Amino acid sequence: MSKKPSSSSDDLLPERKRKRPNAVNTIDDGIEANECIEFYMVSSKDEVDSPSSFKFVPIDLNAFFEDDGRIYGYQDLKITVWISSISFRAYADISFKSKLNRGKGITDLKSAFQSILADNLVEEKDDFLQTFSTECDYVKSVVSKAEVLPKNTANGCTGNSSYMKEEPADVEVFRVKGTEVGHLYCRLVPLVLLLIDGSNPIDITDPSWEIYITVQKGQQDSSMKLLGFAAVYRFHKYPDSMRLRLGQILILPPYQRKGYGCTLLKVINNVAISDDIYDLTIEEPVKSLQHARTCIDVQRLLAFEPIHEALGPIISQLKNGDLLKKSKAYRCGPPANIVEDVRKNLKINKRQFLQCWEVLIYVSLGPGKKQIENWKTVISNRVRADVIGKESEGAGKRLIDIPTQFDQRMSFAMFKTNGGESDMLMKDENQGNIEEELRKLVDERITEIKAVAKKLSVKNKDK
Repeated sequence: MSKKPSSSSDDLLPERKRKRPNAVNTIDDGIEANECIEFYMVSSKDEVDSPSSFKFVPIDLNAFFEDDGRIYGYQDLKITVWISSISFRAYADISFKSKLNRGKGITDLKSAFQSILADNLVEEKDDFLQTFSTECDYVKSVVSKAEVLPKNTANGCTGNSSYMKEEPADVEVFRVKGTEVGHLYCRLVPLVLLLIDGSNPIDITDPSWEIYITVQKGQQDSSMKLLGFAAVYRFHKYPDSMRLRLGQILILPPYQRKGYGCTLLKVINNVAISDDIYDLTIEEPVKSLQHARTCIDVQRLLAFEPIHEALGPIISQLKNGDLLKKSKAYRCGPPANIVEDVRKNLKINKRQFLQCWEVLIYVSLGPGKKQIENWKTVISNRVRADVIGKESEGAGKRLIDIPTQFDQRMSFAMFKTNGGESDMLMKDENQGNIEEELRKLVDERITEIKAVAKKLSVKNKDK
């Protein structure tokens, strides 16, 4: 990590001839870390300082600097951080015009970058460049101690396999277990902190953690490139089963949006089935991950023969009925036996399956104004029940707005009432706001479902 202060012309003048700084400039406002730091991922020493290097933007750098996310004590500060995609070593090139304490102190940049990059931080640029030759086989050494996992399997499906897609031949997924988990994760944890929102490092001393890595083999040589990884926790399910929880997953920035994340998710699904896990869950998935997960699971469910028999009566009702005229809300959840069959065979947990079920209904309906309107009514009924309860009159859940200095969209309270005139008055006063929020939630859910259906239709056309 180098620091390059440049001398000012005022430093060459006698003390008495130097200009006094204006009083208004004596207070150091600092600079946000996000404004003066750039990150690049490079795969060779030739890419360092090259304009064609791959630049990526971290989630939030400000969290690593002071309490307010600002850097103090530097003029014209610029920091460039290079991270090797070969060894995951890193180097920080720091330059500034001058350094001066103007009341807020001087930020310890070395300490800040060590908190992010830890032992991966290399002090000297020449030493960093050497790692591209001295540690060029790092990924290969990791793979030599790992277990290769099958990619293309039935994935628990018993029906039409045309829904399933072959994975690229030059990409393999490996499972790292035991003491090797800690060694590998220490190299990867800076990327976790920089690129996974709200993440914390896993406990590498806990033997229940496993790391799955997606690796691409070189076509011309025996080199191996790490494309992404996932941290998965294996824990006990009473009385005699095990569950898998996906805690973290990341595809390296240069390789994102190329299908490698889906490959990794599919292999983890395979592991859950082959190891006869109770089910697979994902810890707080972001929208993009949930979208990819749902696309994969819906494909698997479409290839699962019992699903189509269970969908039949519901599709018929939506095509032939008129749900808008029904006095009682119509809900079309899956039969309990199907929920259990899906868990046993595909290892999809109930909550995720219910998300997929709504997509399955939509893709099975086909075009037609009446049936789509009926389907939207079903989604609206489900969202309403989830938010304010199944009771629409009398006793039930109620929402009321609460004035607050925070986000107005989050300022509400929910409680259960026993019915009565006062309850109805409160309902009338807040009904407009509640209905508007419900409409937004319904629209968001319908948009999510249509996005998955569109993705599936594109994939099927590509086959």
